[in-house]
Amino acid sequence: MPVSSDHYDVIVIGSGPGGGTLAQRLAATGKRILMLERGDYLPRSRENWDAKTVFVDGKYQAPDTWYGSKGETFHPGLHYYVGGNSKVYGAALFRLREQDFGEVRHKDGISPAWPLGYDVFEPYYNQAEKLFHVHGQRGEDPNEPWSSEPYAYPPVMHEPRIQELNDILKREGLNPFHLPLGIKLDQNPDGSATTYSPCIRCDAFDGFPCAINAKADAQVICVDPARATYPNFTLLTNAYVTKLDTDESGRSVSRVHVERHGKPEEYSADIVVAACGALSSALLLLRSANDRHPNGLANGSDQVGRNYIRHNMSVLMAILKKPNHTVFQKTLAVSDYYFRSDDWDYPLGLIQMCATSHADQIRGESLPGFLNWLPEMPFEKMAEHSIDFWLQTEDLPLPENRIRYDGDRVVLDLVQTNEEAHNRLKAKLEGLLTPLGAWPKLIERGLYLGKNIPISGTAHQAGTCRFGTDPRTSVLDLDCRAHELDNLYITDASFFPSIGAVNPTLTIIANALRVADRIKERLGA
Repeated sequence: MPVSSDHYDVIVIGSGPGGGTLAQRLAATGKRILMLERGDYLPRSRENWDAKTVFVDGKYQAPDTWYGSKGETFHPGLHYYVGGNSKVYGAALFRLREQDFGEVRHKDGISPAWPLGYDVFEPYYNQAEKLFHVHGQRGEDPNEPWSSEPYAYPPVMHEPRIQELNDILKREGLNPFHLPLGIKLDQNPDGSATTYSPCIRCDAFDGFPCAINAKADAQVICVDPARATYPNFTLLTNAYVTKLDTDESGRSVSRVHVERHGKPEEYSADIVVAACGALSSALLLLRSANDRHPNGLANGSDQVGRNYIRHNMSVLMAILKKPNHTVFQKTLAVSDYYFRSDDWDYPLGLIQMCATSHADQIRGESLPGFLNWLPEMPFEKMAEHSIDFWLQTEDLPLPENRIRYDGDRVVLDLVQTNEEAHNRLKAKLEGLLTPLGAWPKLIERGLYLGKNIPISGTAHQAGTCRFGTDPRTSVLDLDCRAHELDNLYITDASFFPSIGAVNPTLTIIANALRVADRIKERLGA
């Protein structure tokens, strides 16, 4: 088997927000950094902006077949490219609310407290927002946590129809706010893109790859700048990490086994960082079992793969009685129901806009349920009258919710939690349709990111290797280093004890910056 003669200071497995951010921060130290990415660069073409290609055909999604606990098969919503899932994310970059770091009581149970508070993450949130070009406005969101700095970039301005929606929601007693977006956009006073703005405010932002690299994803913001600037940083693509070996003591990762272009390779480093995504990092540890770690690497606690969390998510389309000519629709959010409502003492969640519906997406849906109340419309006309929302409610961590192997098969066990809260949030939104000038029912959009959201919509994966102070109940310590291995860290969302109801990516980025600082100290850099 070929063995690399080179030994690195740090190997980073995965090039998404957790791996890319950490690698870029460490590359500036001059230490030798190797990044291993199982995919390649996502090809740039006009198809990047084609709704049928992206959503209906699912061209850019992983071809893997996984199994549910009842034996049903599905294709996970994962994307194996440089930049990881951020190549197709919606770039809504929220901070977790300060209360999310404490214990939060839901009807179905407790969302556990984090072992570190918001104050530890706050300075790194500032750095993360600057790094990923987050556009926003402090003071609008009634549930936003405190911040020591303003946003470095102004909010993405609403187009006229969304501004009208904003004004109607305010008249209904709500507090809509500009969605914090990671986007390389320069705006004219009227909100339009300037002549030299990378982003042109097109209708293919949320869920699409950006063919002109104007989305602030991990490839554009971290990996490519590191490659261009630091000769000590090396990226290997098409490099699937099959397993990690340990030394005889079992306390240190000694070899990283890679399959690349169909051939085996091996690499070594003083420090190894897994950032494959919460599901894939857990699977890597499980398939790296050896005599010292018979249940999987770093899994003496039997917690690897467990406590899997994502969000209860719905994509909902309303049909307006008047056309909606908005092009860039994803600029508004509502958090008034985040922790409670006037008729419910438990948290509901977050409402945010998502990308404009395209006729090809609607055509791909299962339509008969719509037609008993919806006026007859061709798909193009439905798209022209649509307005689209993404709802998410917190999912509670359960030990039995887990990713695991059954022989060679990957199984994702999932029991739904907090369904009543999510249904109540839908009802709140549906109650606003009449004042919004829409038909009085919401249309469930099961076809988004190419697949069905409830099980395979794994974009918000988290929690499979939670961090904590007790090795019996956690996988990682407070620095996101494995309790059982001295040189193994994880910097994707695996470490989350809970997920709140906001998009997790900014917290992943902030934590990667935090862990990078700890590794820099260790390296003496």
